[in-house]
Amino acid sequence: MSTTFQLDTATSRANPTPQPMKRLTVPAIKRRKFEGKTEEPLVMLTAYTARQAQLLDPHCDMLLVGDSLGQVIYGLPSTLPVTLEMMIAHGAAVVRGSYHAVVIVDMPFGSYEASPQQAFEAASRVMAETGAAAVKLEGGQAMAGTIAFLSQRGIPVMAHVGLTPQAVNALGGYAARGRSQEEHEKIISDGKAVADAGAFAVVVEGVIEPIAVSLTQSIEIPVIGIGASAQCDGQVLVTEDMLGMFERVPRFVKRYGDMAGFIGETAAKYAEDVRSRAFPGPEQTYQPKP
Repeated sequence: MSTTFQLDTATSRANPTPQPMKRLTVPAIKRRKFEGKTEEPLVMLTAYTARQAQLLDPHCDMLLVGDSLGQVIYGLPSTLPVTLEMMIAHGAAVVRGSYHAVVIVDMPFGSYEASPQQAFEAASRVMAETGAAAVKLEGGQAMAGTIAFLSQRGIPVMAHVGLTPQAVNALGGYAARGRSQEEHEKIISDGKAVADAGAFAVVVEGVIEPIAVSLTQSIEIPVIGIGASAQCDGQVLVTEDMLGMFERVPRFVKRYGDMAGFIGETAAKYAEDVRSRAFPGPEQTYQPKP
């Protein structure tokens, strides 16, 4: 038995509670792909808070603390303004709220591109201050040297190729990648380069499906798709998109719920009760003792 932080929902406070700690590991994730095949696809969702991690953890192999929190949590126009401090704060919360899944933290824009040494300084902070198992960074061949540098120094790296949101200005938008032969070849080359550099897995985002299938079949590490193909070794989605928290979502998202509608309806009922003085009632107030 070991200890993780579980939220006491009666008080909304985090209290240490014994939990059987058989957390998955990075090598276990990598081994799920054997001889080029993954029998049971890997499940990954984003998480940004301790309570969210608690709810998702039993169902996921990996929890990604994505820099998508910039848009989802902070209302920023892109992921570019996200800071290392933001990623560390949310990464630590997700680790506290989970005990099963491998927690991976995104490296934010500007924290790793300058040099392998810069990347190591930032990634080592993430690992030490959050307790996460790995970091994720965007880029293919250009980042291969950095991935090798980190991997050789004990920092597991998940790579990210195809549509890379941190490069949205250079790419000219969020359109699917790989429609030209040149782009097709680059995505495959990028995937092979990060695998050869020591990445334990790679996210392939927003690419034409045959490219995702080809990449999955051509490298030995797990390929996690988002806007790619069901034939990938696993899938990831932004949890809030999957839950229906936003009106507009990318084409590749399947909405499994309508949480935005539920929250709106619930808030409306609360507002009605407050305005009619139906809340708080006798059950929610403290009365003098007889």
